[in-house]
Amino acid sequence: MLAVNLLIRFPNSGNCYSLKFTKDITVYDLCHEVQSKIREAACLNPLEYGIFVPDPDPKHSFWLDNSRMLSYYHFCDNFEVQYRCKLRLLVIQTMDETRKTLQVDDSKTVSELMFTICAKIGITNYEEYSLIRPSDEDEKMRTLTLRKGRGSIRNLEKLEKMKQKLHTDDEFNWLAPGKTLRQHGVDESEILLLRRKYFYSDQNIDTRDPVQLNLLYVQLKEAILNGTHPISQDQAINLAALQCQAEYGPMVPEKIKRNPIDLKDRLPKEYIKSKGIEKRILEW
Repeated sequence: MLAVNLLIRFPNSGNCYSLKFTKDITVYDLCHEVQSKIREAACLNPLEYGIFVPDPDPKHSFWLDNSRMLSYYHFCDNFEVQYRCKLRLLVIQTMDETRKTLQVDDSKTVSELMFTICAKIGITNYEEYSLIRPSDEDEKMRTLTLRKGRGSIRNLEKLEKMKQKLHTDDEFNWLAPGKTLRQHGVDESEILLLRRKYFYSDQNIDTRDPVQLNLLYVQLKEAILNGTHPISQDQAINLAALQCQAEYGPMVPEKIKRNPIDLKDRLPKEYIKSKGIEKRILEW
């Protein structure tokens, strides 16, 4: 029976051990042998550790799949691998600007991670969500959006120009579902956006779930304002009126005079300058 000698290094201590394995062993059983034969591994949680193949380019390093045979990887004698912890930190930002730092399995693909990520945030329909890697322009646009209430005209002009470049969901930098965070080159300091990518059915929306409803509301509002989801002027007026009703309650003329409606936060830009549109919103 074919066998191969592997060098098992422990990154934390720097210690390296030589063990021989048959090539028809699964990676899962290989890890079990490491646990039973190396005292340094015996005190570690086997659920949190795995076999890792490092590379100078992090994108080319990878974790061995526990379900595969060792022969799948074609290792030669004295090939060095690492026995290391699979857990890493991941910073997630939701559409309402909330950020959470989660502990996830570095060996899992993006698709496999979605259940864990959504469960920790309180989202049940995890199969409809995915992760976006924001570009520099996305980050600048978000910063300007947060500051637009007190920003300069110059900043507002920049915001509008950036919005024009973000028209469809296809243009977002979605992470490939079949790749790991490591293969994407995502480090622990990077912030990823959690966004709903697929809309299979409205039945998947739990109207009793405030977290899911708020994230969906913020995402759809942004999509309407930036033109990703085009709507008619009548629809825009109806939605703007409902938004004002939700935020301000019943219309009080004196209150509106003191706090005029910010149309840029209520309407797609093509309708903002329409004659009498603010009056139509207030009278809806």
